[in-house]
Amino acid sequence: MNVSRPPPLLLSIDWDAFSGTRELVFDAPIWGTRDREEDRLQAWRDRARRRGGPGWEGLAADFPLYPGGEALERYAGVPAHVTLTHADAWTWLEAYPGAHVLNVDSHHDLASLSGDPARVRPGNWAGLALASGRARQYTCFYPGWHAALPVAEGHDLERTWGEVAPLLAPGVLDRVTLRRMDGPSAVLPGPAEVTALLLVQSPAWTSPAHDPAFLRLARVLDASPLTPPLDRSDAC
Repeated sequence: MNVSRPPPLLLSIDWDAFSGTRELVFDAPIWGTRDREEDRLQAWRDRARRRGGPGWEGLAADFPLYPGGEALERYAGVPAHVTLTHADAWTWLEAYPGAHVLNVDSHHDLASLSGDPARVRPGNWAGLALASGRARQYTCFYPGWHAALPVAEGHDLERTWGEVAPLLAPGVLDRVTLRRMDGPSAVLPGPAEVTALLLVQSPAWTSPAHDPAFLRLARVLDASPLTPPLDRSDAC
């Protein structure tokens, strides 16, 4: 008797769901930035300098570390990887064909209006994975603090869906879910349900002041590096 197995359930965590911004911060990278070397460090130095630097302390008012990341420690023991960029999710997915991907993120990562749409990048890896069959289903969980940021993707899901839907390949729409969550522990599956976890630093979008908390989480999860993350805490 053949018993069908459920597809692998993969959990992807982008640190920008926790290392975020306040409303009306004009130079916040969440509104749109590239992922170049200068975006990962020098742009943050410039933000700190505008706020009276030196040091990263001046970033705290506009770029807080929102609560909830500590809840991810319960996934210790789940096979985990850590990486610098979400573009590495493409390689990570290869080991789990037909997976259902849960992505905690400040961006849907389904498509982008800039750049080559066929090249895997942090902003389109999920859409390409669905279109190619590398992923079967995809759920993006926006963090709860998006509710206070009217321009953020997770603030108005109907608006966000209207923006992204025309950019997706045929057959992808019905395999995508966009949700906003109050906290990770409220909606995410238990550790026993998760096949593997990917922790992504996204330094172009996340404050260097929060690197120690990110790296601590990676250690607790015993995450193996795909692309080693950065420690910018003393690089101001």
